[in-house]
Amino acid sequence: MDIDFKKNGDGLVPAIIQDAKTNNVLMLGYMNDEAYQKTINTKKVTFFSRSKNRLWVKGEESGNYLNLISIKVDCDHDTLLVKVDPIGPTCHKGTDTCWAEDNLPSYGFLSELEQVIKDRKESSNGKKSYVASLFEDGINKIAQKVGEEAIETVIEAKDYNDDLFLNESADLLFHYLILLQAKGFTLNDVSKILEKRQK
Repeated sequence: MDIDFKKNGDGLVPAIIQDAKTNNVLMLGYMNDEAYQKTINTKKVTFFSRSKNRLWVKGEESGNYLNLISIKVDCDHDTLLVKVDPIGPTCHKGTDTCWAEDNLPSYGFLSELEQVIKDRKESSNGKKSYVASLFEDGINKIAQKVGEEAIETVIEAKDYNDDLFLNESADLLFHYLILLQAKGFTLNDVSKILEKRQK
């Protein structure tokens, strides 16, 4: 890998640390050529500590290692993207990331939608939403809605109207997310099972 350690004059390049599964950025450190080579050889992320003026294996004291998955260099050859499997919290303050954020998987808009459903379920502002009314009606009603939407999706799948099929698919997914919440689960619980099956 062509890394320009001389570009900044101090022999160091920034190393952005990213969780390989969640894609969350965990921290930023610096590597010199020796730290990079040690990281490659040991598969444990190693930095050059500017404050200690020496190599520093992340987790050497806490046991919270960053196991190497991959390293990429950017287009200017002076910044690294290091994907890792973190063991425990990354920050020395005990948080998952150095920005005090939880290192949870995100499914983009679907995660936002899960949060909206959760908020509507827990809402007590007097305004009854469709989602809140479903939760009030109970698990049988929610499960029935999922069944109805599943049947409608299958019917549209056998037709040739893609717009109707996609709309029914959206209705099915939306009501399935409600059913997951009603049972006390999230998309991430389902994702974990799929991951296990893939191995």
